Amino acid sequence: MFGYHVPSPDEAMLISGGKGAVSGTPFRVVTGHGTFVAPFFRKVRYLTLAMCEAEVAEACVTKQGIALNVRAVIAFKVGNDDESIVNAGQRFLSDQDQMSILTGRIFAGHLRSIVGSMTVEEIVTERQKLATEVLDGSKAEMAKIGLSVDSLQIQSIDDMKLGYIAAMAAPHNAVIQQKAAIAQAQANQLAAQAEQDSQRKQAEYARQTSIVQAQYKAEVDKAQAEAAQAGPLAQAQAQRQVIAAQTELAQRGAELRQQQLVSEVIRPAEAEAEKVRILAEAEAQRMRIQASAAASNNRVALDQALIAQLPQIVREAANGLAGANVNILNGSDGLSQIAAGLVGQGLSILDSVKKGLGNNEAAAKEDEDQRQLEK
Repeated sequence: MFGYHVPSPDEAMLISGGKGAVSGTPFRVVTGHGTFVAPFFRKVRYLTLAMCEAEVAEACVTKQGIALNVRAVIAFKVGNDDESIVNAGQRFLSDQDQMSILTGRIFAGHLRSIVGSMTVEEIVTERQKLATEVLDGSKAEMAKIGLSVDSLQIQSIDDMKLGYIAAMAAPHNAVIQQKAAIAQAQANQLAAQAEQDSQRKQAEYARQTSIVQAQYKAEVDKAQAEAAQAGPLAQAQAQRQVIAAQTELAQRGAELRQQQLVSEVIRPAEAEAEKVRILAEAEAQRMRIQASAAASNNRVALDQALIAQLPQIVREAANGLAGANVNILNGSDGLSQIAAGLVGQGLSILDSVKKGLGNNEAAAKEDEDQRQLEK
């Protein structure tokens, strides 16, 4: 709209002309909103309210007479109140860049004054104290020109190659370096110990690994050897079993052959020998009986007849024995017992015959006697 003006958020609009000034100021201040300005009768100008920066690099002399080059940066702006805006507008509206130049000069003067009241040690170690004192000293002066300082930063302090600051720092440097060397030595020692521990653990692990590998290899070699020997061992075991079976079979064959020899050769031979012996004994007994019969005058003829039949009786008994399937348990003793039994039976038969003949003779004699008596 024609004649309507609106300032930027970081600007103050200054309206001059007419009789509408407030509190005797030569212009009206408008911030944060727009307003109608009559053209040709009013004039509108703008003053920045943005943050500005000023740098200071000043050679200062300390309380000890030592020259220092101090560099600082000041952050400032026009105050937000109307009085500050009016003061700043009256001084810098036509050339607003002069705010930074004037601010730098003001702070340079206060910086020289504060540094002159302090020692190098205080300046170096208490920079914030230096900045605070400079701010406090310049605050009232800056307010008069409508400016407010937000911050002051001391960027560097240089003794212009005099070596004072370096010499002042030397003892601390030595202590720090000593501590750093001690810390480095301790760190190296700890690192060496850690390295040794690591190497020791690696060696122990390698040793255990070698032992386990050797054990595994021994087990594998043993299993391979057993597997390689399993075939020959099984074959040898089978051969041993075959030999044992063959040996047992041979033993049983030998026992069977021995039994066959006993049954087929020895036993018949023993039986034949016993037969011969029995016949010999029978013949001897016959001869004894003949001798006994010859000594007796009674029944000579009868005894001779009986004696003549005795060998035939015994022979028949022996022939029956030879053809019989008799199991002799006591060997030759058993055969002797059988032979003796045959001879004894033959003699018993002979005795029975004799007795029978004697009884017959007695009966005949009685009959003869009876007939004689009857005659």
